[in-house]
Amino acid sequence: MSKAVKVITADEVIMNKIYAIRGQKVMIDRDLAALYEVETRILKQAVRRNIDRFPKDFMFEMNKKEFENWRSHFVTSDEDKQGLRHAPFCFTEQGVTMLACTLNSKRAIEMNIQIIRIFTRMKEMLLTHKDILLQLQKIEKKLTAHDGDIQLIFEYLKKLLNPPQEPRKRIGFKPDDL
Repeated sequence: MSKAVKVITADEVIMNKIYAIRGQKVMIDRDLAALYEVETRILKQAVRRNIDRFPKDFMFEMNKKEFENWRSHFVTSDEDKQGLRHAPFCFTEQGVTMLACTLNSKRAIEMNIQIIRIFTRMKEMLLTHKDILLQLQKIEKKLTAHDGDIQLIFEYLKKLLNPPQEPRKRIGFKPDDL
């Protein structure tokens, strides 16, 4: 009896396959196919057969401009470029979940669980950073308000250190006033 060996993919590998396209965090079809251990062609066929399961907020296809921009930034070798003749499908977090249900293989389910956990951690990190940014903005506003006060203090100090050059009119009791 042989035991199945569970292959674990490092979280960093998956995180490096999450891109920001159209303001959304997405994974592309060929990366998901590699993670699910199926051919990209098979993955796309499964999506096309079940297209009703993939509304626009679950999956979209890159337009020509996005595709060229993405290729120029992320694809480096000629071998990779040959494998990307057609614009890839981009899957959001919900689309990745639906894709795992569509493929319905043990590997797809295991990878999907790991991917969803990574998406969740990324959201938590984003919220943490957002709180930090809000605190920094509050501090910056306080400092900006204090800058004006500090500037005013320096102006008064300069006036005290550099008295006016013209003679001042004497005030108080004068012996001539008697």
